[in-house]
Amino acid sequence: MGRLFGTDGIRGVANADLTPALAFALGRATAQRLGGPGAAIVVGRDTRRSGDMFVSAIAAGAASLGADVHLAGEIPTPGLAFLVADGDYAAGIMVSASHNPAQDNGLKVLDARGMKLDDGVEDEIEALIGRSDALGGVPNEAIGMIADVSSDLRARYVAHRSAHASSFRTDLHVVIDGANGSGARVAPGILAATGARVEVVHDAPDGTNINLRCGATDPASLAVEVVARGADLGFALDGDADRCVAVDASGRIVDGDQLIGLLALERIARGVLPHGRVVASVLSNGGLEAALDAAGGSLVRTPVGDKYILEGMLANDAGLGGEKSGHVIFRELSSSGDGIVTALEVLRVVSASRTPIADLAARIRLFPQEQRAVRVQHKERWETDPVIVRAVDDARSRLGDAGRILVRPSGTEPALRIMVEGPDALLVAELADRIGALAEERLH
Repeated sequence: MGRLFGTDGIRGVANADLTPALAFALGRATAQRLGGPGAAIVVGRDTRRSGDMFVSAIAAGAASLGADVHLAGEIPTPGLAFLVADGDYAAGIMVSASHNPAQDNGLKVLDARGMKLDDGVEDEIEALIGRSDALGGVPNEAIGMIADVSSDLRARYVAHRSAHASSFRTDLHVVIDGANGSGARVAPGILAATGARVEVVHDAPDGTNINLRCGATDPASLAVEVVARGADLGFALDGDADRCVAVDASGRIVDGDQLIGLLALERIARGVLPHGRVVASVLSNGGLEAALDAAGGSLVRTPVGDKYILEGMLANDAGLGGEKSGHVIFRELSSSGDGIVTALEVLRVVSASRTPIADLAARIRLFPQEQRAVRVQHKERWETDPVIVRAVDDARSRLGDAGRILVRPSGTEPALRIMVEGPDALLVAELADRIGALAEERLH
């Protein structure tokens, strides 16, 4: 059996490889390692049908070892992170598979700072999960209490983000795609606190439609709505609202790299970006790095995963970091990526500059880049497959020094992820397709 924790918690198909028994054991392990009798843990979820099942199992597990459990209900992952850090909690557990389809779910553990766990602590919790039965239980009078305080907790998060929204004013017309997820309920009101005219689509979660043909991973329908409604711009969240991508008035997608770039250039111009430094993952486009260099800034790269972005920000004293997928972290505002905060900051920059987002994004000229996520059974074996390795080596040779290739097993799905970047768009697409086809053929 491989490691349970991936780059963003434990994920799998709900009620199949991710089971209530595992969630129960995680609740016990978290209470044992991070809590203890009398400590409090807060648990939230997104809108998936399986969410309540896993929340119940986690709560029962933690309570069996004496931890009190506060249920936050449907809330964005960054909302849960804020609540953990802002309250007297030993830990938080978010039940969400983020941008994955509805049949998947995930379990993300946060420490008392509202931050994702170090790999070493994850290993300790994983070891405790493996011997959950041996942890015993507390006597009746010490069993933890479980309380649904979701309305109060959600209101605290909304009030905090709304206070930031009220710090500037705009009259822009905005459309929000809530991805039928946990941000759909709270994002419109928060953005409206800026004075913007806000409309919302994909805000009717039914437990099975989260991220379905909508949201940050599929913003095509938002693009249509922005144009049809004559809006100035649109924002697409993902299922747990930690990602955000934008759409300009013409319906063109503005991805995470361009958002990071336009936000960074504005901060560099104002002299408020520490050291002019931005942290991004190895997947971020080389065009972002070139734009920062030209403005007197610099880019620090990390492994994929927003927890590594934050670690890189702390290590390099950087105020801004993020990923191409739309995770963006503002150290002065949040300890995690928050798609709603990203939308607010973009609104602030667009309004203050009186410049359409399309023109701001155009300042970050992205290099041709193609990404493929190939679903396979044996994602770890690609490095020992001589045919795939030869194809990757050949692709690097054809691209030369001007290109980049990254092949890696997904940390959240049974997939091999392939990124090819270079100056020739046709060659980049050809090479990405060839490596992807080989992976699909040979790793099943």
